[in-house]
Amino acid sequence: MLRKKGFKVETLDYQAGDEAGIKSVTLLIKGHNAYGYFKAEKGVHRLVRISPFDSSGRRHTSFVSIDVMPEMDNDIEIDVRLEDLKIDTYRATGAGGQHINTTDSAVRMTHIPTGIVVTCQSERSQLKNREQAMKMLKAKLYQKEQEEKEAELAEIRGEQKEIGWGSQIRSYVFHPYSMVKDHRTNVETGNIQAVMDGDLDEFINAYLRSRIN
Repeated sequence: MLRKKGFKVETLDYQAGDEAGIKSVTLLIKGHNAYGYFKAEKGVHRLVRISPFDSSGRRHTSFVSIDVMPEMDNDIEIDVRLEDLKIDTYRATGAGGQHINTTDSAVRMTHIPTGIVVTCQSERSQLKNREQAMKMLKAKLYQKEQEEKEAELAEIRGEQKEIGWGSQIRSYVFHPYSMVKDHRTNVETGNIQAVMDGDLDEFINAYLRSRIN
């Protein structure tokens, strides 16, 4: 889907799972209206399947949290004090464990007052990774500020609206039946393989239309 829409993707950080799969990954998606389109995917996604790692063939439920934030515009000023940062460096690794280089070029940046953590290892230079991590941190801080303002307005208006990170937005069920359902719009499909291959247009478009109404 990304290639079909002309988007370009760059992996900024990749952490393999302890036993298999992915623990976390940070992607930079570039293209026209990329943030406006993919912000529909922010939230918790639920997967129900027969686990390939369970010898008894039992059904398992897994969850993944997706965060979507815009790339910061230089016109927006976010003040980040150096004394509020904890910066760690470590050796960068790629998917499958291959070393990108043999120096501690990867950067983990923690904003102590909020607990926000960002990591970047896409560049060979520690300086460039630090610069990219700072951009990511500022974007998260800006997003947090906007969400807090939105929550305050919703409270004033008396709206029962959840702005938090933990809202489950979509379920992907492989067993005992095949269905993908978006809990915000009630859009669903039985063609789960197409969705897993990246066909998200129906869900994203329905969500974006619901935000206009």
